[in-house]
Amino acid sequence: MSTKPMRQQVEEYIVELQDNIVSALEKLDPNAPAFKRDSWIRAQGGRGLSCVFALPPPDSSTPAQSQNSALEKGGVNISVVHGNLPPAAIKQMRADHTSVPYDPDSQNSLPFFAAGLSLVIHPRNPHAPTAHANYRYFEITEAEKEGKAGKVVAWWFGGGCDLTPSYLYEEDGVHFHKTLKDACDPHGKTLYPSFKKWCDEYFYILHRSEARGIGGIFFDDFSNEPHKHLPDDQPRPRTPDEIFAFIKAAGNAFVPSYLPILERRINTPYSDHERRWQLIRRGRYVEFNLIYDRGTKFGLQTPEARIESILMSLPETARWEYMSDLGSDEASEEGKLLKVLRTPREWV
Repeated sequence: MSTKPMRQQVEEYIVELQDNIVSALEKLDPNAPAFKRDSWIRAQGGRGLSCVFALPPPDSSTPAQSQNSALEKGGVNISVVHGNLPPAAIKQMRADHTSVPYDPDSQNSLPFFAAGLSLVIHPRNPHAPTAHANYRYFEITEAEKEGKAGKVVAWWFGGGCDLTPSYLYEEDGVHFHKTLKDACDPHGKTLYPSFKKWCDEYFYILHRSEARGIGGIFFDDFSNEPHKHLPDDQPRPRTPDEIFAFIKAAGNAFVPSYLPILERRINTPYSDHERRWQLIRRGRYVEFNLIYDRGTKFGLQTPEARIESILMSLPETARWEYMSDLGSDEASEEGKLLKVLRTPREWV
């Protein structure tokens, strides 16, 4: 057990995790340009590092072979920020965290700290799935007194990881989910099934009546308080150190859960028809992120938000067809994917 404050432990971990993930992706395609490292400072308090992969426009002086890179767009970002929560935000957070102090007659703000890693990888090949992951920590403290930081009064972790294929490969779905389950199980047998179900429910495009992808795990507000998505009478992580150990296991599972799938699919031959379907599926990805995703909406509504980092999750190219017939044939490869998206499957 570390004696360092949890905020320091989380910051050190996400810096290391970001470096490990970006290094693994760069080794996958050594002929492609490296990720662009973009370090930034938040004027209101904090810092971040955005590692983004994006090819220059085709008419640039970039060598032609790099335009055939394994990735088309990707980003692995970390942020470590702090500041003050206004009363309205405090009231909203108290709904899920009774330990958050809230006085409806007070206009006082409370100091907060937030740190996390967020990534989205969009491969070029239609047979290689998009992947998303996010792991974060949030804490609220009492107001500073005599130059000393106030006591932590509320804290929680959140995050998850999910897979969004354009074409369904059974073995990929099994591998991805099994790797996540193996990471979760040592920390509590209820974690994977509970968070897998939550993921299926969260990454759902209501107006399309279909999931964004084939899921993974998703969770939020994970602390020592009772949790509506976890049975309270079953063993599970409860202390900050126990939950952080689970977070690290889940974060460390990203590379072994996704990279083998990426390696298998990036050189698969594909047709214009398959590329067209991939771009339509990316359109669905954009719809979810801009209409439903809480993180994206919160970021866009935040004053002085860093818009480039928030919209990093969007693909470089996407497509919307009016009344497209792709996927309407249930026996087609596109139809097989839609069947799973409309009826979530238990993969392991």
